[in-house]
Amino acid sequence: MAATTKYIPRMKAHYLNTVRADLMKQLELQNPMQVPTIEKIVINMGVGRATQQASLLDGAVADLTAITGQKPLVTKSRIAIASFKLRENQAIGCKVTMRGDRMWEFFDRMLSIAIPRIRDFRGLSGKSWDGNGNYTFGLTEQLAFMEVRIEQVDVPRGMDITIVTTAKSDIEGKALLDAFGFPFRKGEVPASVTKAKKSKKK
Repeated sequence: MAATTKYIPRMKAHYLNTVRADLMKQLELQNPMQVPTIEKIVINMGVGRATQQASLLDGAVADLTAITGQKPLVTKSRIAIASFKLRENQAIGCKVTMRGDRMWEFFDRMLSIAIPRIRDFRGLSGKSWDGNGNYTFGLTEQLAFMEVRIEQVDVPRGMDITIVTTAKSDIEGKALLDAFGFPFRKGEVPASVTKAKKSKKK
């Protein structure tokens, strides 16, 4: 009986076969275990108007389920804000956290299909890092993902996508995403690098 070949997502294979070795040389690391990788991807979809119209939250959950293939967690408010008619512990959005093969498959679809479908796309900001090697960017509508059918969309829904890495710095994190061909705008560097340069000048 022939041995079955274990399935490995395309982007994961690319990381293992190419990216890891390239980064090891670029970052001058001694051990392959030191090379940064993607740990998880978190998608947040806020639905503030759900406080007045509960069906909007149902739509967000349906969209995020279609996009990720995973059931979202409903996010709730921590405090009450009277001016926004917001009660404590009220549903205000949903999120999904992806790891493992599902994460790599989503990363592939996002990079090769969804981002190129963004209207009037001029590249993603290279500045939106958190200081710890993690990158967040926003999409204004869910239709960038082909899994969402236009006839099923009730309202446009934006989302924030956070790519959490094992990088020790924003420079390492950006080098990791650059190695995958992430479409950053040319010449933009992480804000933490800009701040460091300004501090040195002082």
